[in-house]
Amino acid sequence: MNSPAKPQTSKLKQSITGPLLFLFILGDVLGAGIYALMGKVAGEVGGAVWIPLALALLLAMLTAASYAELVTKYPKAGGAAVFAERAFKVPLVSFLVGFSMLAAGVTSAAGLSLAFAGDYLKPFLDVPATPTALVFLLLIALLNARGVKESVRANVVMTIIEVSGLVLVIVLVGLMFGRGDGDASRVLEFNPAVSPGAGILAASLLAYYSFVGFETSANVAEEVRDIHRVYPKALFGALLTAGAIYILIGLASSIALPSSELNSSSGPLLQVVQATGFGVPDWLFGLVALIAVANGALLTMIMASRLAFGMAEQSLLPAGLGKVLPQRRTPWVAILVTTLAAMALTATGDLGSLAETVVLLLLFVFISTNMAVLVLRKDKVEHQHFRVPVVIPCLALASCVLLLFQQGPEIWLRAGILLGIGLVLFFVTRWIQRRQRTDLPAAKQRPETQFAESLKGNEAGGP
Repeated sequence: MNSPAKPQTSKLKQSITGPLLFLFILGDVLGAGIYALMGKVAGEVGGAVWIPLALALLLAMLTAASYAELVTKYPKAGGAAVFAERAFKVPLVSFLVGFSMLAAGVTSAAGLSLAFAGDYLKPFLDVPATPTALVFLLLIALLNARGVKESVRANVVMTIIEVSGLVLVIVLVGLMFGRGDGDASRVLEFNPAVSPGAGILAASLLAYYSFVGFETSANVAEEVRDIHRVYPKALFGALLTAGAIYILIGLASSIALPSSELNSSSGPLLQVVQATGFGVPDWLFGLVALIAVANGALLTMIMASRLAFGMAEQSLLPAGLGKVLPQRRTPWVAILVTTLAAMALTATGDLGSLAETVVLLLLFVFISTNMAVLVLRKDKVEHQHFRVPVVIPCLALASCVLLLFQQGPEIWLRAGILLGIGLVLFFVTRWIQRRQRTDLPAAKQRPETQFAESLKGNEAGGP
């Protein structure tokens, strides 16, 4: 029986209030996914795009409930990898959860680079997509290496820009429909090539990508005031707000354009704005969309490079990834490696397949988190925390497994290769560390190493 944990204290300033946390999560969830993937969702399900968006919201809310319990129970935890370490106590499992987050970030940046190089860019430059995506990633890497000073205020501004573009789409289509244009019957049309059920599930897999991002809020839990009360409200409120906006965008898109036209565009919401006929300049809406996509890619690559750096600092990845620039103090090797990986991934598929790969990798993370909730139920803490009914993580696990089975062989292959690379890095790193410990003279070994060696001697029969 585990003894109750003591209330946790933090060296960090608890400066994030409920409203700021709500905007932080909303800004993480909203943005690039819906700007880029609405056409792909329509291609899978037909005009009824709002249905998979609503289903994806429900599935995301199930796993979010598990995060709400673990984050408020262990506010110093810092994410799914630490939840896995606490629950399962198997280093390889914790590593794979962390590396899945890293691989998902790099893959997401690759997909966003292709979205940036698509139709939203054409009002400014008409250039080939793949080379443009590579140049875009290079520019993101340079900005990343220079150093990015982030603040909640900057996130609020970016969230307002992203939301304003989505609200503009909804308002314009509403005015279009009010004057008698558009076709509302399309919102109940399904792709005739597949059954409605199969189309909804396939589209939900893509739509799920638009809701991921809420899980990163676990990393700021230590800086949230009154977290047991604030975090669940902000988390569920942000997801419901994003879901409402997405469903309205889905309805508006289908009213404005047939699903075939949405599917054929890499800038579907720009096509919707053009279809309303209100004369909004292509460059204006394109700029809003490009800001949303570029910001998403930059934040994703910052996360991926810092995660790689942190794992190197914890001796989970090769130590070279922990090198930083002397003046800028940014992890230049981690930035270089993650950028090269994203560049390579742009050649392995289109936006839709890369988004599905991100979802698959995050599903592994979510399965671990939902299992951790159940395993850690026996671990009691003294402070108050959110507690989810046990049926919710069970349903969340089932939903994750359901989505896993919707993935095609190409997606499994890409994710498998990425995780395989992670396994190689894990075992190579451990082998190097063992060699270094063996080569170090006993006098120069770290104190904890000497202590471990002495324990081994005692276990072998020493006094």
